[in-house]
Amino acid sequence: MLPALDAVYRAQLSRARVARIPLLFVATFQSVGIMILMRGVVDGGDEARSVVAGSSVLVVAFVALNLLAQYFGQLRASGGLDHYATLPVPPAAVVLGAAGAYASFTVPGTAVTAVLGSVLFKLPVAHLWVLAAVIPLSGAALAGLGAALGLLAPRQELATLLGQLGMSAALLLGVLPAAHLPAPLVLARDLLPSTYGVEALARSFDARPDWLLIAADLGVCAAVGVVSLAVATWAYRRAAVR
Repeated sequence: MLPALDAVYRAQLSRARVARIPLLFVATFQSVGIMILMRGVVDGGDEARSVVAGSSVLVVAFVALNLLAQYFGQLRASGGLDHYATLPVPPAAVVLGAAGAYASFTVPGTAVTAVLGSVLFKLPVAHLWVLAAVIPLSGAALAGLGAALGLLAPRQELATLLGQLGMSAALLLGVLPAAHLPAPLVLARDLLPSTYGVEALARSFDARPDWLLIAADLGVCAAVGVVSLAVATWAYRRAAVR
């Protein structure tokens, strides 16, 4: 399992480096632009924390959810799954390797967005090391969801649509402060995996962060990541035998 996972991860990382780096710049520019726009209506406090945290995790959602859904949708439509099926590679290694490679590209964009947002809204940066946990755990949850959407969608175009809708949900429900959302959207926000990464990062901006609540939010991300990656692995097996 581990050698196969390493091989898939390296192959996907090499492939994605050429094709996806321009899109990573787009994701980072988009998140920074949203923070600049929100700066005109948000001065500070909890709202500023939500905007910065939500914009930072949005980079993860753009790459790990949106692009991965498109990739697996394209792989299924083009018959690329048949290639992997002929290799001595476990299905879990294919899903985890691709998810890990795509999630790795979110690290620089997320870090840049968080630092610029902290400067823009005058938030403390002492605890931004929390990103070291937020990025992989949020990335795992969103990458598993993106892979599952791409593999379960009956058509490539639908996989692309679902990935974009998921990213739009992360934008709407993650960047906007929860206090400004109507009750139905607050419930939808609680069901979105990226919400807990946003909450963990937002709490780290407090003068005295509640580390138990941060750990609980990150625990939810980890649990959702395990479930979503398991579902994506099942969807891969299902798609590969068809």
